[in-house]
Amino acid sequence: MSSPMIRNNICLNAHPKGCAALVESWIARAKNAQPLLDLSGRTAWNPPPKAVLVLGGSTGYGLASRVVSGFGYRAATVCVSFEREPSDRKVGSPGWYDNAAFDRTAAREGVFAASLNLDAFADATRDAVVALAQGKGLEFDLVVYSLASPVRTDPKTGVMYRSAIKPIGAPYSGKHVDVFSGGFSVASAEPATAEEEAGAVKVMGGEDWSLWIDALAKGGVLARGARTVAFSYIGPEHSHAIYRNGTIGRAKEHLEATAKELDRKLAATGGRAWVSVNKALVTRASAVIPVIPLYVSTLYKVMKEKDVHEDCLDQALRLFKDRLAANPVPVDSAGRIRLDELEMRADVQAEVARRLEAVDASNVAALADLEGFKLDFLQAHGFAVPGVDYEGEPDPREI
Repeated sequence: MSSPMIRNNICLNAHPKGCAALVESWIARAKNAQPLLDLSGRTAWNPPPKAVLVLGGSTGYGLASRVVSGFGYRAATVCVSFEREPSDRKVGSPGWYDNAAFDRTAAREGVFAASLNLDAFADATRDAVVALAQGKGLEFDLVVYSLASPVRTDPKTGVMYRSAIKPIGAPYSGKHVDVFSGGFSVASAEPATAEEEAGAVKVMGGEDWSLWIDALAKGGVLARGARTVAFSYIGPEHSHAIYRNGTIGRAKEHLEATAKELDRKLAATGGRAWVSVNKALVTRASAVIPVIPLYVSTLYKVMKEKDVHEDCLDQALRLFKDRLAANPVPVDSAGRIRLDELEMRADVQAEVARRLEAVDASNVAALADLEGFKLDFLQAHGFAVPGVDYEGEPDPREI
């Protein structure tokens, strides 16, 4: 029987059929939401996007944005992601199968889609995307930047930078739960060095995003009035020491500063640039960030009880329907799109804070949604997806 191989909260395998089934379920939801996405009568962003580039579009928020673009608006989509290809004996990464399922469904329904399995940080990849767009006559009117990687090689210097998830200035410790074993502990992290802080900004900041916009404009494949959005997160005070005030936060601050620079640059042709602050959700990375699994599990429990829980696709649908299609696009005082307003609602955060203060090994299963966290994590790798037969070993090359 095919089953997930989990070590230290990292899943080492994926299930081809399960990944495809999850993507297909998202596509069905996006198609059902088409009436909600109708832009007729709106003065902003009408007609809807015709060609969308998603950088990091194989999983999570990137994939959700691609699904809404391709099947909510029937836009041509190009995805760039760096995935592990399958072999005769070993499965590929979840994103490999996600991309294959998306492209297969798009081809069947007559929607243009291309998935490039390339290093999005490389200049050669930018050249490949420009050449593809020129050859197909595409001008991107939306660029979604959703890259997540632990390393990046600077294309100008050839230096490889690594991203560390650490606090800045002082050590940090906080309650932590292993959602798979149920083990409860105190997680600690030493403060980042100056080199680690700089590395995080190099990898996860806005430098690469800016290089992409410049390359697309230079290549003549960025439409007049093009829009671009990158994803970020702020979260509550509970996680600030390890997240917003840590190395990741420094990178996100750089990303937000880049958005303002790009906004000024694109304004010359009627374009815009934003950072979208999204809701905390389970990702392949969040399971290994100290204290985050406990916070997210508790948040899930509270938001589900209050009937305001959303997944990646829910967030993407709201991004397009209620934010990008609005005139003007609603933003906060810092110019950011906010899709985290339900997470940060006062009553939600008050209850989450109360539970985090009280939680321990004896009551964690009651106060937090560990099962919900596990389910989302497993489904991101193609496991525990309804309707999928997990008997027997899957063919790694089955796409």
